[in-house]
Amino acid sequence: MSQDNQDSHGHSSCCGGHHHPAGGGKLRPGEGGADLGGPADSPITVEVTRGTMVESIHRARACIVDAAGHVLARWGDIEAPVYARSAIKSLQAIPLVETGALDAFALGDEELALACSSHNGEARHTGLARAWAERVGLSVGDYECGAQVPYDPETAADLLRRGEAPTAFHNNCSGKHTGFLTTAMHKGERLKGYVRYGHPVQQRILGVLEQMTGQDLSGAPWGIDGCSIPTIGIPLGAIAYAMARIADPIDLPDARAEAVTRIARAWGGHPFLIAGTGTFDTAVMEAAEGAVLVKGGAEGVGCAVIPDQGIGIALKIEDGAARAREVAMAALIRATGALSDAQWARVPDLLTVPLLNRAGTRVGELRPAAGWPR
Repeated sequence: MSQDNQDSHGHSSCCGGHHHPAGGGKLRPGEGGADLGGPADSPITVEVTRGTMVESIHRARACIVDAAGHVLARWGDIEAPVYARSAIKSLQAIPLVETGALDAFALGDEELALACSSHNGEARHTGLARAWAERVGLSVGDYECGAQVPYDPETAADLLRRGEAPTAFHNNCSGKHTGFLTTAMHKGERLKGYVRYGHPVQQRILGVLEQMTGQDLSGAPWGIDGCSIPTIGIPLGAIAYAMARIADPIDLPDARAEAVTRIARAWGGHPFLIAGTGTFDTAVMEAAEGAVLVKGGAEGVGCAVIPDQGIGIALKIEDGAARAREVAMAALIRATGALSDAQWARVPDLLTVPLLNRAGTRVGELRPAAGWPR
């Protein structure tokens, strides 16, 4: 439920007739296929009602792409670059598997899921992060992501009652950073500065991003993410294409296909580790029972993988609102038919989110606007 005047926390086109060239480059118009997504400008996608009136609206860009690079659906400009933020942690985890680091330290699906997570900082998350660090020989001082008050209110309150300060293990990105450090340890690389653009850890990830998205990112815009690593500007359609290649890795080299298959299994197999109590990503994946993998990022970015259909979804809410991202992503997933009505019935408030006032009374709702999949 969304509380009045507060953006809900989230951890973090259907358009046909486009093809993503296997050799890279931009998505280009192809032959055949109807444009199901509407005009090129960003349409209204999510509306916020209060009483009998729509009080606010959120606009978005989105697309659904298959593993051959065909854009099956789209809304808005999907070639403009966006910072994918935490929505692509599954891609950033690929070197952890491909380098052999995961197996060298006898790590498994739980650690791999945590590497893909933006977690709440709950005990299960932080306990796993600490145990993983100890196994590899890391200390909390090796982490360059910064300390963070846990997203989970009860966990944060417990820390306060005990008079303890949060650490880097509570950072929602601590799993990803443990993966980076584990890979550096395995490769014999220096740990200090592992978050910097020029460090081998980040250059390795940049190469993976280029390969999975089919883009030359050498001149791409970039900035610094909330957890201190580089975040790269990538066309939204190319992000969806990368997700589709996780869903269906048929054209990937054997080692890469094995890596993304293991990541998908861990991602879908441990929904709680991906986010935690009361989160959209965990709720959707628990209801989906492996039929959908979903991951949100900061500033209204979200990605999803539909394994059985071999498709990927990417979404960007223009104003960065997490509350709109979640409603829009639920609508997109609903449109694919990946979940049954019985599965959606387990999470009815994800498609139309009640808006509550301070007294807990329902005064409105967040819902897909007209023209958006329902």
